[in-house]
Amino acid sequence: MDLSLNETQLMLQSMAREFVEREVPKAVVRAIDESESGFSPDLWRKVSDLGWPGMAVPEAYGGTGNSLSDLAVVFEVLGQNATPSPLLSQVLCAHLIVGIGSAEQHKTLLPAIATGDRIGAFALTESDYGWTANSVNLRAVVNGAQATLDGKKVFVPYAHVCDDLYVLARTSDAGHTLVRVDGHAAGVIVRRQSGWLGEPVCEVTLKAVTGDVIGEVGTAWLGVQSAIDKSVALLAAYMLGGAQASFDLAVEYSKTRFAFGQPIGTFQRVQDLIIRILNDVDAIRWTTYEALWKLDELHPDSSIAASMAKAVASEGFQSSTENSLYVHAGAGMDLDYGLTNHIKRSKLYSHYLGDANHHKLRMADLLGLEGDLQSD
Repeated sequence: MDLSLNETQLMLQSMAREFVEREVPKAVVRAIDESESGFSPDLWRKVSDLGWPGMAVPEAYGGTGNSLSDLAVVFEVLGQNATPSPLLSQVLCAHLIVGIGSAEQHKTLLPAIATGDRIGAFALTESDYGWTANSVNLRAVVNGAQATLDGKKVFVPYAHVCDDLYVLARTSDAGHTLVRVDGHAAGVIVRRQSGWLGEPVCEVTLKAVTGDVIGEVGTAWLGVQSAIDKSVALLAAYMLGGAQASFDLAVEYSKTRFAFGQPIGTFQRVQDLIIRILNDVDAIRWTTYEALWKLDELHPDSSIAASMAKAVASEGFQSSTENSLYVHAGAGMDLDYGLTNHIKRSKLYSHYLGDANHHKLRMADLLGLEGDLQSD
């Protein structure tokens, strides 16, 4: 396993860094976060024009068919800048369509995903929050190639601006079906959920809404879990970028903030906090890129590696932002400074696609172990 970046990845990294420095300074991140929608159509168009949504789409359907490791390089840079966009949601929907959809659905749905012309959002979680198959209770009534949905989904990223809503529903006691719903259809009611959440997540109420069945009825769960594994690894890369930024900010501040006539970086307690952040960053980095490599290579342990990466990232990203805040003290809460952009995302993304406890339990299950961990 060689975790160094290849020539393509170095080029992607350089391009992404130039883009975020030019287009998404921290003031822009804050402005988008605090806007009514939490979404910038102009920024999304620029992200799409760079071809990043198409990196998850096969070349046959208008994408570039890059590896997850390629795409993760972009996500790490975006995370380092706390860049707000529906890219993760778009990539997750692409993986769902590729893994679950029919050949005809690949042809009709993937090209618009690749160009960013249609934004996708994935709705799995419900009021009884969880990321397992047993957590899905919304029922779908199937009639041929279509299904009608009644119920509610929560914590759905970017549902308020999506064109296509991919809803996971139960169609039997043991089976789940993925249904594509027009995000603007009558009966789709979307409310942005409030709180210190960073990027927008929504509550979606579906009232007798009819949509298209993706793939075969009752067989969606394995494809959903595969798509989540891939997206979990990419999300961990984004979280890695945020943790790295928290470290960089803490180190720079420790050099320039003076107390008692000397830089605070000379104080043992401050050094201890910075070392803890560095340990978190390294742990996220190695588990994330190992997971990406295993997913790209179709390694039999790839699901375990993906859950390991997300468990480590969920804990490490929060820990790194908190310890960076301890180094900064009150200065870190200045909204113009930039650390709060990462703190908010650490709270949101520690839970999205499964928190640390969920993934630890999943690893135990995949390894055939019995444990006494309790899921949140």
